[in-house]
Amino acid sequence: MTVVLAIGTRKGLWLATSADDRASWEVTGPHHAMTEVYAVGIDTRRATPRLLAGVTSEHYGPSVATSDDLGASWHEPDHAPIAFPPDTAESLVRAWQLVPGPPAEPDVVYAGTEPSALFRSADGGRTYELVRGLWDHPHRQHWTPGGGGKAIHTVLPDPVDPARVTVAMSTGGVYRTEDGGATWAPRNTGIKAVHVPDPFPEYGQCVHKVAMHPSAPEVFFAQVHHGVYRSDDAAATWQSIADGLPSDFGFPIVVHPHRPDVIYTFPLVADAMRFPPDGRCRVYRSEDAGKSWAAVGPGLPDGYWAGVMRDAMCADDADPAGIYFGSRTGDVYASRDEGDSWRLVAAHLPDVLCVRAATV
Repeated sequence: MTVVLAIGTRKGLWLATSADDRASWEVTGPHHAMTEVYAVGIDTRRATPRLLAGVTSEHYGPSVATSDDLGASWHEPDHAPIAFPPDTAESLVRAWQLVPGPPAEPDVVYAGTEPSALFRSADGGRTYELVRGLWDHPHRQHWTPGGGGKAIHTVLPDPVDPARVTVAMSTGGVYRTEDGGATWAPRNTGIKAVHVPDPFPEYGQCVHKVAMHPSAPEVFFAQVHHGVYRSDDAAATWQSIADGLPSDFGFPIVVHPHRPDVIYTFPLVADAMRFPPDGRCRVYRSEDAGKSWAAVGPGLPDGYWAGVMRDAMCADDADPAGIYFGSRTGDVYASRDEGDSWRLVAAHLPDVLCVRAATV
C-alpha cells in the first residue's frame, strides 16, 4: 500500500508518500513554487490516479494543473480551464475545491470557486463549465464574503445519485440540488447565524466546512462560525453537537472513511484569538456521531498557537484510517491509527491551506 498526501500552501505544493504503512514519509516539493494552492484533489477512479491542483500565481492568475504520474510531471493548459462566461461580468479569483465526481461519472470533476460559483468538468478536470442553476439562484446577490473570501469551499457529490450535489459557502450557507444542478435549495434549517439579527435565517450562515460519509450519504456534519452540527436527513435539518468541545469555533470537520459515526475537528478559541485553547494542539474525535468528544493528542505539542484551516484536515481511505492536518505555521501531522497517536510529517513549510490523502 502506498499513501499519497498532497499539501497545498501559500507558496506551492508538497507531496508526501509512504509505502511502509505510513511509518515514514518521503516529502518532495515545492511543486508550483510561489503559487497559492488552495485546492488539491486526488482522483483514484481511473487506472492511473490523477492529481489536481488549483494554483494561483500573482503574475499569471489562477489555473488548474494536473499530473498523471504522482507529481513527476504536470500539465497546465495555455487557456484558462475555469473561466466565467462574459455575460457574468466576473473573473475567477481562485479555485477553493477540486472534487472528483461520483463513481458513476468517472470523468466528472467539480470545482468550487471564488467568487462563489460551482463549475463542472466532463473531461477529468481539464476544462470546466459554469453550473448556471446555482449562479442564477436569486439568493446569490445576497451572499457576502466571509473572513476568508466569498467562495464555495465545500462540494459534496452524492456517491449513489449523480443528480444530487451539496455545496457550502461563507457566507451563504448550505445548498443542495436534486436534479443535476438545474435548481438549488438552501439547506440551513437549525444552523444558527450569530452575526445577523435573525439567528435562524433561511440562508446567510457562515458555514466553515461540511463533511458527508460516502456509505451514509444522508448523514452530514458541519463546522460553522460558532457551531458544530449533524444532519440525519441529507442536510434538510441540523442539530447541534457542540457539547463536550472546548470551543464551538473552528474550521475543518472530517468523517472517518469507514465508520460514519466517527468524526474529527480542530477547535480554536473564537474570533479574535483563533488558536488552540490553552495553546494545546489537539484534534477532537467523536465516536458516536457527536454525542460525546475526546481530545486525541499523543504526539501533538503544547505551547502551540497555530490554527488549522477548513481544508487543512483530511482522512485517507486505508484501514485503519490515516488522519492528517497541516497548520498555519507549516507543520503537517499524521496519525496512522485513526487519531490515537500522531507524528510529524513535515515542518516549517509555508502556511498550509489544504491537505488531501489517498491510497494509490
